[in-house]
This record gives sequence, structure tokens and C-alpha cells, in this order.
Amino acid sequence: MRPVEFAQEDIITAGQELQESGRNITGFALRTKVGGGNPSRLKQVWDEYVSSQSVVKTEPVAELPIEVADEVAAVTKSLTDRLASLAVELNDKAVKAAERRVAEVIRTAGEQREQAERELADASQTVDDLEEQLDELRAELEAAQERIADMSRENQVQAVELAKVRERLAATEQSARAAAEQNAAAISKLNSALESAQSTGVQLKRENDAHAVELAQLRERLAASEQRAVMAAEKSEAEASKLNSALEAAQTEKNQVAEQLAVLKAQMVAEQKVQQEQRKVSAQEASRQAERYTKVRAERDEAVKDAAKVREETASLRGRIQALEEVMATLSKDINTNSPK
Repeated sequence: MRPVEFAQEDIITAGQELQESGRNITGFALRTKVGGGNPSRLKQVWDEYVSSQSVVKTEPVAELPIEVADEVAAVTKSLTDRLASLAVELNDKAVKAAERRVAEVIRTAGEQREQAERELADASQTVDDLEEQLDELRAELEAAQERIADMSRENQVQAVELAKVRERLAATEQSARAAAEQNAAAISKLNSALESAQSTGVQLKRENDAHAVELAQLRERLAASEQRAVMAAEKSEAEASKLNSALEAAQTEKNQVAEQLAVLKAQMVAEQKVQQEQRKVSAQEASRQAERYTKVRAERDEAVKDAAKVREETASLRGRIQALEEVMATLSKDINTNSPK
């Protein structure tokens, strides 16, 4: 908004009022009196009015005498020459001072320009170095990303292999349980057979004992018969032969039962050995599967740790890249600011 302009008559009237009141006429006094305006303009208008009034009121003065006029002319000429000489000297000193100042300014400007050029060269070199570091960091970032992708693929492969190992382990455990059940059934069967054989052996032993008692009784009866009658010897001998045959048959049957019992025992021992071997093989296979499962799980955990470490390295690289980009932006801004226009 432009300031309000006041008429020259109002300004002059305000100055006259101040003059009549005996106050000093200043721009601020005039501004206060008229109620606004630029103090410099108000004072300029008043001074022009005062000058015009002094010119109007100038009265003619008496002329100087010739002697005084000559003396004044001589003094004026001398003063004029002196003033001219002083003006030349002052001009020379001013020119020399200006030249010195110009030379100093030129020298300072040259030094500043050289300094700016050096700083510009250093900044350019720094920018080149930062660009190289940025390229290296980008290459490292790409390598890290490739490593992450490779690890992800390896993790997927290991996960598939781990699933297969788990399936094989479950199948092995199921086979081991089935083999154990079969072995238990075979052992139960062999135990039943052994108990039956033992029962048969006990019964045969009892029969053998009964036959032995009966043989003893028959021998006693034979002895008594020999003592009673010689005529019955043939009959007794026949009966004794018959009894001996029966005894031999019983002994033969006993031996056969014993042989069968030994065969059953050998079969049971063989079955137990086979069962032990199967258990041992199943345990070894289960142990191998468990070790492989533990190894695969440890490799998977190690891969997860490596992936986390690579992610951390990637985040660190990204932070360093961002910091370098900020530094490059700041340097570029400083270079643009300090570069000579």
C-alpha cells in the first residue's frame, strides 16, 4: 500500500506553525504536525520553500572596492590553485588507493577462485570415490540378494529332503514295530512250543519213572518166580524180553523227544538271534535316520541363521547406500553453491 501524499501547502503551513511556536523544524516534527507522510520528503519540501523565500528576499549589497576586489581576486586565485593542487593530490591518492583496493580485491578473488577450484576438484574426486563405493555397495547388495535367493532355494530343497527323511523314518519305525510284533508272535509261538515240549518231556519222564517202577516190580516178581519155580523161567524170560523191548522203545521215544526238544531249543535260539539281528538293524537304521534328520535340521537352522545374517548385512548395506546418497546430494548441493557463476 502506497503512503498517503500531502500537499506542499499543508507541509509549508505546518512548518510555519512550528516556526512560530519556536520549535525545531525536522522531518519527524512535520510528520507529526501534518499527521503522516515520509519525513525525508516533508523536510525536502520545507527546505525548498525556505530556499525559495531566501532567494526572493535577497537584497542588493554594496560592491567591493578595487583594492579589496584585487586582493580578493588574488587570494581567490591562490586558493583556487591550491585547491586544484590539493584536488590533484587527493585524486592521485584516491586513484592509487582505489587501484590498491582493486588489486587486493582481484588478488583475493583469484585466491578465492583458486580455492573454489581446488575445493571443486576435491569435491569431484570425492564424488567419484563415493560413486565407486556406491557401485561396490550395489554389487555387494546384488551378491547378497543372489545369496539370499540361493539360500532360499537350498532351504526349499532341504525342506523337501527333510520331508522325505521324515517319511522314511516313519516307514522305518512302522517296519520296526511290525518286525517287533512279528518277533513277539514268533517268540510267543516258540515259548508255547517249548512249554509243550517241556510238558511232553515231563510226561515221558513220569512214564519212564512208572516203567522203571514197574520194571523193578517185575524183576522182583521174576526173582520170586525163579525161586518158586524153574519151570516158569522160559515164561519169565519171555516176559522180561517183552518188558526190555518196551523199555527200549520207551527209551527210544524218550531220546526222540529229547532230540525234538533240542531242535526246538536250537530253532528258538536261532529265532532269537534273527530277532536280535533284526532289532539291531532296525535300531541302526533308526539311528542313521535320526542322525540324518538331526543333520538336516541343523543345516536348515544354519541356513536360516545365514539368511538372517545376510538380511542384516543387506539392511546395513542399504543404510550405507542411503547415507552415501545423502552425502553425494549434499556435496552436489555444495558444489552448485560454491561454483563460480
